[in-house]
Amino acid sequence: VVLLDQIYNEFSSGSPDITAIRDFIKHLYDSSSPSKKLKYVCFFGDSSYDFKDRLTLNNNIVPTFHAKQSFDLTSSYVTDDYYTMIEASEGNMLVEDSIDIATGRIPVSSALEAKQVIDKILNYYTPKSFGDWRNTITLVADDIDQNADKTLQTGLEEIADSIKKNKPFFNIKKLYADAFKQETTSGGERYPQVKNAISDAIEKGTLVFNYFGHGGEDGLADERILENPQIQKFKNLNTLPLFITVTCEFSRFDNHLRDTAGEKLFLNKNGGAVSMITTSRNIYISNGAIFNKKLNKHVLEFENKNLSIAQNLMVTKNLSRTQQKYFIFYFGDPAMKLATPSPNIKLTKINQKAISESLDTLKALSKISIEGVVTDNSGNIIPNFNGILSTTIFDKSINKQTLDNDGFGITNTFDLQESKLFKGNASIKNGYFKFNFIVPKDIKIAFGKGKVSLYAHNNNYDKRGVNTDIIIGGIEQNAPEDTTGPEIRAFLNNESFVNGDLTNASPNLIIHLEDSSGINTSLTAVDHDIIAILDDNESNPINLNDYYQTELDNFTKGSISYKLRELSEGTHRLRIKAWDTYNNSSETTLSFVVVNDLKLNISRVLNYPNPFVNYTEFWFNHNKPNEPLEVQIQIFTVSGKLIKTINGVSQTLGNLSNTINWDGLDDFGNRVGKGVYVYKLSVKSTVSNDTFKKFDKLVVM
Repeated sequence: VVLLDQIYNEFSSGSPDITAIRDFIKHLYDSSSPSKKLKYVCFFGDSSYDFKDRLTLNNNIVPTFHAKQSFDLTSSYVTDDYYTMIEASEGNMLVEDSIDIATGRIPVSSALEAKQVIDKILNYYTPKSFGDWRNTITLVADDIDQNADKTLQTGLEEIADSIKKNKPFFNIKKLYADAFKQETTSGGERYPQVKNAISDAIEKGTLVFNYFGHGGEDGLADERILENPQIQKFKNLNTLPLFITVTCEFSRFDNHLRDTAGEKLFLNKNGGAVSMITTSRNIYISNGAIFNKKLNKHVLEFENKNLSIAQNLMVTKNLSRTQQKYFIFYFGDPAMKLATPSPNIKLTKINQKAISESLDTLKALSKISIEGVVTDNSGNIIPNFNGILSTTIFDKSINKQTLDNDGFGITNTFDLQESKLFKGNASIKNGYFKFNFIVPKDIKIAFGKGKVSLYAHNNNYDKRGVNTDIIIGGIEQNAPEDTTGPEIRAFLNNESFVNGDLTNASPNLIIHLEDSSGINTSLTAVDHDIIAILDDNESNPINLNDYYQTELDNFTKGSISYKLRELSEGTHRLRIKAWDTYNNSSETTLSFVVVNDLKLNISRVLNYPNPFVNYTEFWFNHNKPNEPLEVQIQIFTVSGKLIKTINGVSQTLGNLSNTINWDGLDDFGNRVGKGVYVYKLSVKSTVSNDTFKKFDKLVVM
């Protein structure tokens, strides 16, 4: 770590001069041996266009380079590339100038922000962040608001095709806005389904999130498919993506008077992005399309060079011959590499037949057994690999067409491979695994190639694999009968929930499913999805297929965890329906009351058991899941004498607290007499400082 004052004292006689920073970096680079050449420079601190520090509330902590053209957002730019163009003839910011060292900026303005960002970055490397989300790439395209916008989707579709060809183990999630229904509101045109799908993609997890389209300092797209309030609610600390935004000034970080949407996304202490390749000024669509295509080739390591994200951005910029490459910025640790799982996981047998001999067809309603191994990069089985395998089996691809929502007469056809025939977990022992499942009745019956996506992890590292040769089609004529629907158990926030309970405005929906034939998650048939319908709104069902996971080594049982968002206060009804692989259905219903998240709300106060002899628990429902609550119980005689005070902290995953108990002894350790007593419950929120108090009675036997 080097402080700016040290650099200025040594290289510019104490004067704040950005060229002194460049000279210092060049000095380090030239002085290092070939084997220890300087590779990365991290600029730790926010910056401002006010490099003379004349304005109040300025936060020019680590200055950056500004273009001389400052009155046009398509030619003005802000960049740190100037610092690492260290050859003698460079530094004039010509398009042919090359960057020699990868840079990254962490645009924090306080010690607290710095700690929160560093904690996020460190968490990215821990086993807590393992998961099959690392096999997912999400591509988001804006809709067509002018004829030139057709490139927004076709450009991403070209990227999707190149990923499929070069890195087939990635599962590509496509969110093309014009493929969804546009709605007209008082505030303009909107895509609520796209907005929700983006939030779901971030919180469920995606290794890379790539957006191509219009944007600004307050969010993405004119239809506001991603905006500041949404960003600030992201809670995805264990599924942090690299966020790529080829758009306009989404991350114009050099304005000290405001934080842009891009900055909020990166600085979100509860999630958001772990790193960003983002734009600080307006970029032309044509330049963006070319740059994005080159960028993904390098960031996703098509050539397996094992470079950091920032190094791959540097390579892409050096191949670009447009001034607008300086508009593209990297937020994050310049040494960070994308958390792509290493190869390899291989299938060896299907239904006891070696894959090398022949591939057995996956027919509808057939019971399938699959075996495989975890190997090193050379293809050798890893004998001490013990962990968990996550498998997703996709049906064949389908074609879908955009809707031309804005009436430009332009539609695009693209392919999707999203229908999941099976998603489950299996144990890996000494490098070997085996699992079973039943193929759903709802498949595309025509024969064709599906996809088996594989992800594995132990306590130290993770692996990935894929098979795209597996044949899916036909129907098993001798399948046994099944006419019984799945068993469904549903809760909100935790399993202590009972119908009628209080919840917060964004409760977590928990569903446990069980069926001897397994649960259907295929998208092939209409109306055979796992769905939740809120308040009888049949036209907007919540599709839960993507959130279903089987239990370990048991395809007949599984669960769903899904966050409901921003429900209105009052009574609600949630109807849940699920199907097994034979298309037998069942449903259940939850009723609950949403109370204001900001104000502490307590209900159903009781002690259990009551009466009691020497042990009772104090129970109450509240609307502050995951928040520490200070709880005090004071016990009085019927004449009003205080005999016992109990203090504690309750922090629950759900809305029920029952962690405070009493053994029937007073404050002096003496057993109290039999009879009726009065107790006072006091609860205080440690976040809002709201308090709640209630008196009730208990009986000692």
